[in-house]
Amino acid sequence: MNHPSSRGNQSKRNVYVKAIILGDSGVGKTSLMHQFVQGRFNSQYKATIGADFLKKDIDVGDGRVAVVSCWDTAGQERFQSLGVAFYRGADCCMLCFDVTDARSFENLDNWRDEFLLQVGPRDLENFPFVVVGNKIDVEGKRAVSQKRAMDWCVAKGNIPYFETSAKRAINVDDAFRTVVLNALEQETEDVYSDFPDPIRIDADAEDDQQCAC
Repeated sequence: MNHPSSRGNQSKRNVYVKAIILGDSGVGKTSLMHQFVQGRFNSQYKATIGADFLKKDIDVGDGRVAVVSCWDTAGQERFQSLGVAFYRGADCCMLCFDVTDARSFENLDNWRDEFLLQVGPRDLENFPFVVVGNKIDVEGKRAVSQKRAMDWCVAKGNIPYFETSAKRAINVDDAFRTVVLNALEQETEDVYSDFPDPIRIDADAEDDQQCAC
C-alpha cells in the first residue's frame, strides 16, 4: 500500500490501494469493475487480455480518501501467466464466480492459492480477500447455493461474501468498499514504519562533531 499524499486535496489524505479482481473467464469481473468505477453496465462481452485497470476515489472517513486501482485480470488459462505479473504489490483481492456456473466456483481454490503464491504476503491467513458470487439477476439457473459459498468462505478464514449483480448494481459497491476497508485495516499505525528512522541533526551535536560528505 502506498503512503499518503496530500496533493490535490489539502483537507484529505490520499491512501493508495491496489485491488486485484480474479476469477474464471465470463464470470463478470470486467462488468463488476465498470459498475463500481463508472456506474454502468455493458451487455457486450469482450474477454480481457492480460489485465486492465480503472481508478476510483473512496472517502473512507478519518480524513482519508482511498485511491483504488482496480485491476481486472484475464480469466482464460492461456492469459493467466500475463495476469500474474500484475499481482505484485496487491493490497487486497476480489475472488469472483458466477452463481450459475459451478465450475467457476470450484476454481476459486486455484485462483486463491496461485494469488497467494505469487504475491507472497507476510500474513497468509489474514490477507484481505472478498468473495463475490455474481449474476444473481439470472433467474432459474443458480448452480451454487448461498450456503455452499458461505461455507467455503468460512473454511478459508471467514472471508466476506457478497452475492452481486453487475447488471443491476446489486451489492457491487458494498463488496468493493469492504475489501478496500479491510486492506486499510491491515495498514500499520505508522504508515512510514517501513522507512529507516530519520537522521536527527541537533545544533549542539553540530558544535561537537563535524561530518564530511
